[in-house]
Amino acid sequence: MYVCVCQAVTDRQIREAAASGARTLRDLRRDLGVTKDCGRCASCAHECLREARQCQATSAPAELLAA
Repeated sequence: MYVCVCQAVTDRQIREAAASGARTLRDLRRDLGVTKDCGRCASCAHECLREARQCQATSAPAELLAA
C-alpha cells in the first residue's frame, strides 16, 4: 500500500529500509523522502517502521538460537 503518495513510497519500501538499518522517521525521510512534501504520511510511516522493527526484534537469527 502507498504510505506516502507525494513520494510514491510503499509500506514494503519502509520495511526494506528498516531491514537496511532505518531506525527513525528522520532516517526514512533521508532514505525514501517520506514527509518531505505535505507530511500527512508521518504517522502511517512511523507506524510501519515501528511494526517492521518490532518484527525484526522478534525473529532471532538461527545463529543466536543455536548458541
